[in-house]
Amino acid sequence: MQVRATINDVANQAGVSIKTVSRVMNNEPSVSKTTQEKVLKVVKALNYQPNAAARNLAGTKSYAVAFIYDNPNAYYIIDMQNGLLSACNEQGFELLIHPCNAKSHDINAELTEMVKRSRVAGLVLTPPFSEMPSVIETLEKLDVKFVRILSGSGQSDGRSPCIFIDDREAAFAITEHLIASGHQTIGFLCGDKGHNSSQERLMGYKAALKKHGIRIDRSLILAGEYSFESGVNGAKKLLSKEQRPTAIFASNDEMAAGALFAARLMDIDIPSQLAITGFEDSPFSRQTWPKLTTAQQPTSTIARSAAELLIQATRNQSTENNFTIFTPELIVRQSTQAE
Repeated sequence: MQVRATINDVANQAGVSIKTVSRVMNNEPSVSKTTQEKVLKVVKALNYQPNAAARNLAGTKSYAVAFIYDNPNAYYIIDMQNGLLSACNEQGFELLIHPCNAKSHDINAELTEMVKRSRVAGLVLTPPFSEMPSVIETLEKLDVKFVRILSGSGQSDGRSPCIFIDDREAAFAITEHLIASGHQTIGFLCGDKGHNSSQERLMGYKAALKKHGIRIDRSLILAGEYSFESGVNGAKKLLSKEQRPTAIFASNDEMAAGALFAARLMDIDIPSQLAITGFEDSPFSRQTWPKLTTAQQPTSTIARSAAELLIQATRNQSTENNFTIFTPELIVRQSTQAE
């Protein structure tokens, strides 16, 4: 069994103090480039990996990142965790997973207790927490670093590093694809009211209709939630109309899968009688038949970028930009285009 190298081993072989090794591993600017290169060479030779948990217990500085979420989509959560973990592992940080109920009346007290108890270096916030002013104010009072993942095109308020998802542009592209395929009557199934992505995707849909001179029919726009059941119920309502739509744009893939299920129950063929699109390119979009046209959202990459921004912030490392923008890419599949 191979004995794991310790910080003492690195310090002895590099001829420096343990404190210097620690500073190098933390990317602190006070270490000269020559010393840094010498220490990192030994680190690589010994395959030394800092124990983040031990570091958290041993000192005042934390080496843990917390992932805060309230999202029923297991695929999204797993992709987020994988992306966060990849960055944390490379940087010697631990990842704390903390699901919460965003509608809880004591959510701010819960987050305050978690931050103090776990001594996290920072938090990655996903919607709806990233969009809740009370949560942002609570974290600012705690003087803890955080990164927000937000729906938008980059209008940062400067309160934290941000990852923006340009849902509006992607929704515009999806709607234009449906229009280019000959559809004029396009139903829209909205996601959760509490998520800004729902509004951004709806605005992209409306903008495409307006550009092509198509009247916005409010009876074709239904409120809903990011769930399979909501997709089923919404599609049934749209498809029961006397003049039913020839296409349905569901705000995520889970809803789109529900819409497809409802169409099947009503003996409506996809795509010859009805085109259906989703959003996000989750496994739902590839597990249905026909497979769903969607907007590919690189969730793991987004999460990794969020963790990298957060770790830079905890180390007080300056960057040219404290935000990154991702625009989901249109993926055309059989649910809108016959083979």
